[in-house]
Parts: sequence; C-alpha cells; structure tokens
Amino acid sequence: MSFIVRQISNTADGRQIVRPTTYEQVEICVGRDSACEIHLPDLAVEMRHALIAARPGGQVHIEALGDMGFEADGRAVDRVTINAAVGGELSFGRHRLTVSKEGEDIVIAVERVASVADSTDEKDVNSLFKLDGVLPGRRVSAWVLIGLVLSAFLIWPIYSYATSQGVKKREAGFHADTMWSSGSLSIAHKSLENNCQACHVKEFETVKDETCMNCHKHDAHDHAKPERLAAAMGPKSFGGKIEGMFMASFGIPEGRCVECHTEHEGEGRMEPTAQQFCSDCHTNLKSRLPDTKLGGAGDFGLDHPQFQPLITAGIDGDKRLTKRVTLSGAISEDNGLKFPHDIHMSKSNGIARMAQTMKAEQGWGDSLACKDCHVRTPDGVSFKPTDMEEDCGMCHSLAFDQIGGTIRTLRHGEPSQVIADLRAFYRSTGPSRPINLSGMSRRRPGEYAAFETANDYAAGARAWPGQADEAIRAVFSRGGACYDCHVVTPTGSGWSVKKVVQPTRYMNKGWFNHDAHKQEDCQSCHKAETSKVATDLLLPDLKSCRTCHVGGTGESLVSVKEPVESTCAMCHDYHFDGMAPWQSKKQGNEKMKSNTTAARQEEKGKGLSPIYGTVRFSSK
Repeated sequence: MSFIVRQISNTADGRQIVRPTTYEQVEICVGRDSACEIHLPDLAVEMRHALIAARPGGQVHIEALGDMGFEADGRAVDRVTINAAVGGELSFGRHRLTVSKEGEDIVIAVERVASVADSTDEKDVNSLFKLDGVLPGRRVSAWVLIGLVLSAFLIWPIYSYATSQGVKKREAGFHADTMWSSGSLSIAHKSLENNCQACHVKEFETVKDETCMNCHKHDAHDHAKPERLAAAMGPKSFGGKIEGMFMASFGIPEGRCVECHTEHEGEGRMEPTAQQFCSDCHTNLKSRLPDTKLGGAGDFGLDHPQFQPLITAGIDGDKRLTKRVTLSGAISEDNGLKFPHDIHMSKSNGIARMAQTMKAEQGWGDSLACKDCHVRTPDGVSFKPTDMEEDCGMCHSLAFDQIGGTIRTLRHGEPSQVIADLRAFYRSTGPSRPINLSGMSRRRPGEYAAFETANDYAAGARAWPGQADEAIRAVFSRGGACYDCHVVTPTGSGWSVKKVVQPTRYMNKGWFNHDAHKQEDCQSCHKAETSKVATDLLLPDLKSCRTCHVGGTGESLVSVKEPVESTCAMCHDYHFDGMAPWQSKKQGNEKMKSNTTAARQEEKGKGLSPIYGTVRFSSK
C-alpha cells in the first residue's frame, strides 16, 4: 500500500494544476517543515503537525503530533480514523486535504482554500494603496515625467548657459548649467569658477588647445616634434583605432591638452600625469625611434638608464665647454680649481686643528663639514657658488697691507688689478717695505700685522728683497696665494688665472631638490671625504639613488628598507625644461631672480660684493 499526494493550485483564469507525488511507505507527515511529505507553507500549521498512517482494510489514521489539532469533516479533533473507500476531508490552517482511495493506494489531494474574510481583507488592502482614481493613466504620467526631466536638466541649463554669453563673470549663486559639471575646479583654475566661457568658448564644443594656450603660452611647449611624438607612441590597439575614428568623426584631434590635464576632478591640486603616460612611449623607445639618444625608461626602480650629467669639459677664455657623460666609474671635470676635499675634511690634520681654534668664532665643529663652505640658496633647492671672501677668506687671507686699523686685501678674481696693486705698493713704499706673499694664502685675516710691523722690516727684507716683480711672481707661483687653488699660466704681459666654473645644475632635464633631502647626511650621496682633487665629479649615480627611491610601481631591483615611491613626474617635466616639475618658466625665472636677489642682499649685509669683491676694508 502507498500514498499518492496530489498538490492542487489554481491559476488566475481558474484552471487547476495538479502535481502528484507517490510515496511507497505506510506513514507520511503533514507540517510546515520542508522535510514533511505534505509540506504546508502556512503559519497556522506546526513544523510537524500530524502523522497520517495506513491501516489494514483501507483505514487511514490521522493523529496530531503537537498541541494543535486539526479539523476532520468540520470537527476539531486531535486524532481520527477515516475509511478511505468512503473518503473524508481534513483542514490544516488554510489548507484542505481530501482523503480517498484508488485501487490499493491512498490518495490525498492538497489544496489551499482562502476564506471569504481573507478575500475581503486582501481586496481592501489592495484598494487602499492604489491611486487609480487620483492620478491620470500610466502613459500620461510617463510623458509628464519625461517633460519634467527634460525641462529641469536640459532646457533650463541650456537657457542658463545661453543667457550668460558675453558675461565675463557671472554673479555668485546657483546656475542651472552647473548641473552638467562633473566636479569642482582644481586650485589652479579656481579663479575661473564663475567664468565657464574662459574655457568652454562655444556651446557643445570640447575645449581646444588654442583656448588653453591663451593663458599658458609662456608655460608650455611641445615635448618633441609632433611627428616624432606620433612615431614614439607606436601602433594603436584595436580599441585605440576605434576611439580615434570616433574622435575624428567629431573633429577632435589627438594629443590634446585635456587628455593629460583633466579638470573638474575635485578641489585641491590637479593630479600629476600618471607614470603610464610616460612609460607608454619611453619603454623600448629605441625600437620605434632608432636615432634617439635617449635610453629606454619604464620605471625608476626597474627600468631606467644611468644618469648622464652635463659637465665642464674645458674652459676657453670666458666660454665653458661642456659634454655629457655617463656616471660610471671615476669622472673628472675641468672646472678650473685645484681643491682637495679630503684634506679640508680631515679630522686630524692642521686644518682640523685650525677649525677647532676657530670653533667659537665661526660656529664650526672639531673639523670642517660640508655646510661650513657650501651655503644653500634661500629656497633650499641648490647651493650658492662658493665665494672666496665669504667661504674661504677666514682661512686663506689675501691681506697685504695695513694702514692704521684698516687691512688692505688683494682683489680676488682680478689678476691684472692684483699686479697693479702690488706695483703701486712698492712704488709708494720703496724696496725697504717687504711683504710675505707666499705665506698669505695660509694666514687668517687680520694676522697681517703679526709680520708687517715696523720692527719686523729687517726680517722681511731677508725673506724678500722688496722688488715688485718678485712679489708678483710669488703670488702666482707654487706656494703663492693664487697658485695653490687656481690654474695659473704665465703670459707675455703677466699672468693668467683660469676661470672657475661652479655649475648649480648638472642634469638640466631632471629635477633635484636638496631641501627634500635635508634629513640625509651630505656624505651619504657625495663621497667628498675620499676625493683628493677638485676635478672629481662628486655626483651620486643611479645605484645610490635607488637605495631610497623605488619606481611608480613600488618595485626595485635592490632591497629598500623605507622605499620612497617615485614616479617620472617627480624628477622630469613634460613642458618646462630647466624648471621644477609643474612649475612654469615664468615662475621659475621669478624664483631664480628672488634667490639671486636674496643672496646678494645677504652678502651685501656682510660687507661683501656679489661675485668676487674688490677691496675689502676691515676695522680690525
């Protein structure tokens, strides 16, 4: 004997759908639990409400499993036995079960029955939330809403924009066309907040490069010739070709300013161009431009050529001869100086002892340090050229005479004037007035009187015969005031001192800011303590910079403890050659002028001339 359970459901048009299931067992369960053979999703039914069991002789016994009973033929019971051949009805909540018999099988038909009260409640609830009698039909409502949207977000903004044409600056307040804006302007263009026409010259037309150049004509120029830029980009992908076709159909050229300089991205600084913009062209650049002199660069930490500074190759009169070299191994620069860094930075020689002697006077340590001779510019970016009187004069005196309380000094940087001053000195004093010119280069300022007193004239006469020509020769010869630091060459008319070149920048296509590295020790990048000659080029190479800086991807070929993520834009600019990234030529010139002015004012306050100085008077 088996059970056949027929689930009956009614469609909207009154048709019945019957889904029969056969159970080859003598007992089945009725309940809300989905595991029950007769599953009734009704909160009025317990999880396992009743058990239906087949008995001999076609009898069916139904018994409640919990405290809730059920109805059998209209009577509330908790157990009942029904003759399947005669049939009967059972009610569980809102479900009706009809028991019958077909052959040897017990048939139970399950159907959900809604009461009259339920139907009335449902009808009342549905009518409560309907607006059929209040609003117009759906079609009319749809057209009304479309009209409102078009009016608010299209017609009103167009009207607002059209009526503001010719107005240089609109009044503060809400303007409907601002609803089309994707965001606020950056700080660079914040002054144009109420002057949309400054960039959007014509309605429904993209911003053109000509409009940008109206303001930026002094700031920007082509990165390279347009045809080389196009070749460097390489062939386009399929998606890029499709994009190019769409742009061409609307008359939009490629390579526009706004492709890199995106506006309306929110307040604050305009975001720098992503590194990918640079690496798309400069990675494997030589494969597309075989004649290029630039090395491939995709990422500072992973793919970057060795630095190539522009150094001084020689000096022809007043002209500096330059060449570009690769920073690999020891490199010499012909800068016109003879200056050993290692001696001056020693911690145990005579110079160190002199530094200790002058510690209180000059604010030095137990030996000379970089900062004692190299003074940063007011902006902290680079260093002022080293000046003889300001940076060297406290140890290397040019004093040659004392008149009362005033010390006379030779004119640094003017060899012909030095010769003239010495001849005038001997012409006015005669051969009995000697001076010690060979030793002055190592005497401190003001110590002239220790030798040049009247009581020491005789001793001086034994050292020098007092002749002007011999005094001049002493100044420009080995051991003399000029010779030890400068390249001196005898000429037919006298002596020539080679011009000294002190470049403030070596890599004009890259930017470096010393102020950003002020927490570092100078010698961690510049190996001055081991340099024995002034011609050594003491610049850090790529490997040295990679000890801190990684590329824009955050990766590096070497292990870095505290990596500084460095994209291309940190050191290189696209438009403004020679200036800091994101700084216009005009801004850069103003800053350079400001630095020069400040430096000269500072020197003037110390009683020094801007460059070399002529005659320095002291009250010592």
